[in-house]
Amino acid sequence: MPIIVNVDVMMAKRKMSLNELSEKVDITLSNLSILKTGKAKAIRFSTLEAICGALNCQPGDILEYVEKSNNKPL
Repeated sequence: MPIIVNVDVMMAKRKMSLNELSEKVDITLSNLSILKTGKAKAIRFSTLEAICGALNCQPGDILEYVEKSNNKPL
């Protein structure tokens, strides 16, 4: 997937645990883990807003677009 989720990077910078973020954002540990590992298919703006508020960051600090390489062997 070309969208990379950097929640774990921001959590490390803020020295915040998964449990602490889960409580601040009011999201289950399992849903936060799915998001953190990049397995989520979508995220609500309200959830993104809450995560940004808890981590004191911008959405671009959490989400990153990486273009897929089209280098296929001939």
